[in-house]
Amino acid sequence: MWVIPKGRMKGAKEHRVPLIPRVLEILEEMQRHRVSDYVFPGRNRGQPLSHIAMAHVIRRMGVEGVTVHGFRSTFRDWCGDCTKFPRDVAESALAHSIRSEVEAAYRRGDALQKRRELMDAWADYLGTQHE
Repeated sequence: MWVIPKGRMKGAKEHRVPLIPRVLEILEEMQRHRVSDYVFPGRNRGQPLSHIAMAHVIRRMGVEGVTVHGFRSTFRDWCGDCTKFPRDVAESALAHSIRSEVEAAYRRGDALQKRRELMDAWADYLGTQHE
């Protein structure tokens, strides 16, 4: 489980992220090549990967019309268009808050097990060839 403290979240609410088997494999691989206390170290020694590093990668690839935030949008489109996972599970996976005060008052859980299943499905999707 990866827990993002509320101080690092826009909504000032802790966000739990289930770490599925594929993510754990990646983390184990990164551990074998560890050069820093950070899973994804930055260019400067002792610093994490920059928040703009992905934007630089996209630019160097010469890909037009793509943004880092677009990865989140792609995930959300996939959830809605290609799966049967409920909307609230997809929104929770993106750490989106419930806009309705009434619904938020009653919906206190974070659908962690369903989000784990969603992340497994997403990993499977990313690991397949698409035309």
